[in-house]
Amino acid sequence: MVRKLYACLFRLFGWKSSIKAEVHSKCVICVAPHTSNWDFIWGMLLFKSIGGHPHILMKKSWFFFPFNYILKALGAVPVDRNKRTSLTQQMKEEFAWKKHFQLAIAPEGTRKKNPDWKSGFYYIAWEAHVPIALAYLDYAKKIVGLIENFVPTGDVVQDIAHIKQVYKNISGKNPAQFAI
Repeated sequence: MVRKLYACLFRLFGWKSSIKAEVHSKCVICVAPHTSNWDFIWGMLLFKSIGGHPHILMKKSWFFFPFNYILKALGAVPVDRNKRTSLTQQMKEEFAWKKHFQLAIAPEGTRKKNPDWKSGFYYIAWEAHVPIALAYLDYAKKIVGLIENFVPTGDVVQDIAHIKQVYKNISGKNPAQFAI
């Protein structure tokens, strides 16, 4: 019932979905282009409508009463920057102890133009031994979708170059702010 509500809202605003790959119960979701705060809304509606429950990373300091309950319900994962382990290690542990964990990350790390994508999403997937789901938001066509699942090979430079090319013909809300 709830999935149908999400799908209805998604369509009500004129969006379509294009799912060309399996949505794994454990994966890192690479979301690009990320040029607007609206990306979160449309991406979340799509994944909720297909039964997914994507999580996002957020500073632990934001998790205080009563907002901690709202943030966790939305799929936010608190990140402790004071913890001695790296973020990659913290997420590897999340993947290890959870039966279902889909972590959505925008590799650009900002909504501004950044051709130097951050590689954290890649290393999290590599260390956790999970695929990278290549998700996109194409505002020109009003389509949110999943293009393919990519399994990291360990060659970060070559793999990220391949991933970037998958997004070359996709238009973000603010196209001038997207660079591969």
